[in-house]
Amino acid sequence: MSDQLNVLKNELSHHVVGQERVIERLIVSLLANGHCLLEGVPGVGKTMMTSTLAQMVGGTFSRIQFTPDLLPSDIVGTRIYRASKESFDIELGPIFANFVLADEINRAPAKVQSALLEVMAERQVTIGGVSTKLALPFMVLATQNPIEQEGVYLLPEAQRDRFLMRVPVDYPTLAEEHEIARRSSMPARAPQQVLSIDELVSLQLQANALPVPDAVQDYAVRLVMATRNPREFGFDSLDGWLSFGASPRATIGLLAAGRGLALMRKHSVVQVQDIYDIAYDVLNHRLVLSWDAVTRGASVDEFIVALLERVLAPVGW
Repeated sequence: MSDQLNVLKNELSHHVVGQERVIERLIVSLLANGHCLLEGVPGVGKTMMTSTLAQMVGGTFSRIQFTPDLLPSDIVGTRIYRASKESFDIELGPIFANFVLADEINRAPAKVQSALLEVMAERQVTIGGVSTKLALPFMVLATQNPIEQEGVYLLPEAQRDRFLMRVPVDYPTLAEEHEIARRSSMPARAPQQVLSIDELVSLQLQANALPVPDAVQDYAVRLVMATRNPREFGFDSLDGWLSFGASPRATIGLLAAGRGLALMRKHSVVQVQDIYDIAYDVLNHRLVLSWDAVTRGASVDEFIVALLERVLAPVGW
């Protein structure tokens, strides 16, 4: 199974210059059966990465371009009256696919973004009082632009919490930019399918079955709990930074992502290093700074760095 993951990673790296950390996080989300949010300025390859990954795994794929005039029914579907039958039919929307690319998700207003909540959490859609289950596996791969840009809307906290990870996508390095320039004049090779749906489900089950030692689970739980009550853990200097800490969904996500990363690294059990390395991506979008912290110029990134420095990891795991 690990050989398949190496092939998947290498094939994706063939189409994407650099961004190794982002590629690894995308595959971890895939293994953990979680949704992934990529954030970066336009043009850094977010859409290409997500669409290429979906093509490498068998199954259905759809892309939804989020715009200010998008309606909830454009995503989930709607009821249509058929005069010939004198009855209503349900027309399913593009959300009914194994992999859904929600491109520039924060370009649409909150009512449209909230239409994804039931879908992402329950993996089902309700139209006209009728609930329809989605095909499994189901994964939303979303991209968004930084909130400082014009024409974007802040994702609601409840929706951000539905994403397993939020992964920043940075500009390429000098060498990577040269490689991008070199490839721009060359014909692009179509992505090759690397996994079938059955093989992906098997990998997800294998990741989910990886044991988490009690000491490692305790470390993950303490990381999340310390975001809610830093003072209780002796971190007085961090008290008052956040209006809201991470929810129990963050604990579940941290362990799931840790299992996915451990499988990629061929670990027989989840290790502390797996939790430590993935913690930033699982936590950064779930924490809300207090107004006092905002006025001081503090950031969520600073809080997480301090958190990881101060929460002691168990020795030997």
